[in-house]
Amino acid sequence: MKVAVAQTSPGIDVEANFETIRKFTAQAAAAGAKLVVFPEEAALLADESIKPNFTEILQGMWGPFEELLAGLAREHTISIIAGGYEPREDGQPFNTILAVNAHGDEIARYHKLHTYDAFAYQESAYVTRGMELPPVIEIEGLKVGIANCYDVRFPELFRSLADRGADVISLSAAWVSGKGKEMHWEVLTQARAIENVAWLLASGTVGEDSVGLSRVIDPLGNVVASANAHTEALVIASIDAERTQSARAMLPALDNRRIELSYRVA
Repeated sequence: MKVAVAQTSPGIDVEANFETIRKFTAQAAAAGAKLVVFPEEAALLADESIKPNFTEILQGMWGPFEELLAGLAREHTISIIAGGYEPREDGQPFNTILAVNAHGDEIARYHKLHTYDAFAYQESAYVTRGMELPPVIEIEGLKVGIANCYDVRFPELFRSLADRGADVISLSAAWVSGKGKEMHWEVLTQARAIENVAWLLASGTVGEDSVGLSRVIDPLGNVVASANAHTEALVIASIDAERTQSARAMLPALDNRRIELSYRVA
């Protein structure tokens, strides 16, 4: 299956963000991709300048965002995974990853479990944490797990996806730049692919405070396609179940485990 990973630079102009999603979805479909992955915040950047009106803005854009993804998926016959802030009636929004299939039907909605409360930043100050493990969905016969940005620092979440049969993991991110952060991103994304012997599709935003480095990583940790840290781009790669099976036969790490699937820490 050919896949596309979009690296975009979302801002506070919702329509401009939507137009970027339209453009890259069309390009991905034209290249023959059956799935395109967009970053966290693809629909709207949570900039400090709009925080006072955040709830009002989200209430106005969320419905159109859902409709946009569904319409583009149907128009181009392509599955789409993309992130945005989903408003709630009784509190702070969720940081949500939506997935729609090539018919435009919603097949997953993941509320980010791990808010980015590190490196002097506190995402939980304006986002409600999710309470359920991310889903595993099926696209073109492959099982795809979904994760969001800071989740990549929690290997147990990715192992839960592998335990539920994920062959591919989609990671949407807005990776904040900083000393050592680019190295963390590179190491962690490859580690999550290697330890779960799974493909990893990592889509990041680019901007003043975030580093792109979007990439497709194979089940043995090889980066087969990638983008730079600074410009918008569309990364195209082909992934297949045979390569996954071959990697897992050579490196049966999932079968070699001796730790119980359920355990308690004393």
